[in-house]
Amino acid sequence: MKLPYGWSRATPVFDDLTLVSCAGLVPVMALAERAGLSELISSKVAIAETRVRSAAVNPAGKLTSIIAGMAAGADCIDDLDVIRSGGMRRLFAGVYAPATLGQFLREFTHGHTLQLASVARAHLVNLVQASGLLPGIETQAFIDIDSLLRPVYGHAKQGGSFGHTKIGGRQVLRRGLSPLATTISTGQGAPVVAGIRLRAGRAASGKGAASMVAEATATARAAGATGEILMRGDSAYGNSAVVDACVKAGVRFSVVLTKNPAVTQAISGIAEDAWTPVHYPGAVVDPDTGELISDAEVAETSFTAFASTKQPVTARLIVRRVRDRARDQELFPVWRHHPFFTNNTEPTADADITHRRHAIIETVFADLIDGPLAHLPSGRFAANSAWAICAAITHNLLRAAGTLTSPRHAAARGATLRRQIVTVPARIARPQRRHVLHLPEHWPWAKQWEALWHNVFRPSTGPPRAA
Repeated sequence: MKLPYGWSRATPVFDDLTLVSCAGLVPVMALAERAGLSELISSKVAIAETRVRSAAVNPAGKLTSIIAGMAAGADCIDDLDVIRSGGMRRLFAGVYAPATLGQFLREFTHGHTLQLASVARAHLVNLVQASGLLPGIETQAFIDIDSLLRPVYGHAKQGGSFGHTKIGGRQVLRRGLSPLATTISTGQGAPVVAGIRLRAGRAASGKGAASMVAEATATARAAGATGEILMRGDSAYGNSAVVDACVKAGVRFSVVLTKNPAVTQAISGIAEDAWTPVHYPGAVVDPDTGELISDAEVAETSFTAFASTKQPVTARLIVRRVRDRARDQELFPVWRHHPFFTNNTEPTADADITHRRHAIIETVFADLIDGPLAHLPSGRFAANSAWAICAAITHNLLRAAGTLTSPRHAAARGATLRRQIVTVPARIARPQRRHVLHLPEHWPWAKQWEALWHNVFRPSTGPPRAA
């Protein structure tokens, strides 16, 4: 592409009231309303006492404005101004300025964030029913739990403190805030956020995990998970509180156990002929020998965990071992062992593969960090907590919109959905008082965009009224 020289003498003017840059917000926010977002907020979120009298007026309109801005790519409060450009106020009613939305978020307290978290759970259940999100959930569902550390700067950030995180494979101390998240996924469906809870940066990874698992299980059941549910987590969640929560909720568990003398003794008691190679998806086969290049092997034994507590649990201890490549010149093989504790009924190798798919939660974290959770924009802890919950609602909304767009978009990243579906330029017209959106000719994803439009605006619903 080459720009003709004549454009160097052109004059840009920002003055068109009929142009919008995010026309995809029309079907996306219509889907949010079909799932009852405004009604849920109005019935559950109530801010009675405020520092500024008008700050808590119309929480449904303000929270949906924040979510719309996040869906359009906003990752801080100032970026929410994207929903006020051009003809956006002709498409939507109740569009608020970033200063008003920031003032509203600062009125949140811990109790209000709990109210908003209940909205997020109920809205996810409604999205599953409205869009076919999480296909196959009635047969089997997976709950994954993990935490991350989002860096913050400045001493005015409430809750900002030093916590451990990994950068480049190394453990480092970093000042930040630590969201704890649970996701729900299926064998055929991409993961969605069941819950997210903001904590101080120094909080232990497993703090509050048991209650989060219980809430995620209830959400999965309400969304249609009538079959088996498996909860997966790493060593931070391999404790008696989390496992006991799974047992009480009637779900299976698969958690990594921290090595201790009892675990080490159980591993040493596994017979040498009990180890079998495990074939991971995508594993490479040596063309000369026909054997897997990976030398991972798995075996299992019965194990009673948490014997010193009031709720000891007996289940399977499945161990994956791999050769220690740092000592490949040894006289006898040196193995590194990775145990996890589970009551999953799959065969040993299959249970190991299923457990390692716990890493799917990292794709959700990558989406959130590449979007609304790029920053925690407020100095107030409760405001940042509300921001994180809005980010979770936005993630689930975009995921549901993707399922109504095409099979490829059902598993696409949030950035892809924003680029191809949401941030579509359009011009508003009203010939004969009919609402018309003129979109770009030869838009590469026009067919998929129209599929989303028709799936959202079914004959029984109709498009929302323009202001």
